[in-house]
Amino acid sequence: MFRGGQKVLIIACADDPRAVGKTGRVLDEVPPGPLTEGRWTVDRISIWIAPVGVHMKVLG
Repeated sequence: MFRGGQKVLIIACADDPRAVGKTGRVLDEVPPGPLTEGRWTVDRISIWIAPVGVHMKVLG
């Protein structure tokens, strides 16, 4: 389970493929539901990449 503010590695991103392999911070405070198809919102990926919905795994 992920928490808001947690640093994560992005392993898949349909919104912006440039985000794959990069790290970011989780924005969501609650688990994602069916509206987001189970994807978490992640920000602080890059100055050129806006917040995206992704599937990811925890770092450390």
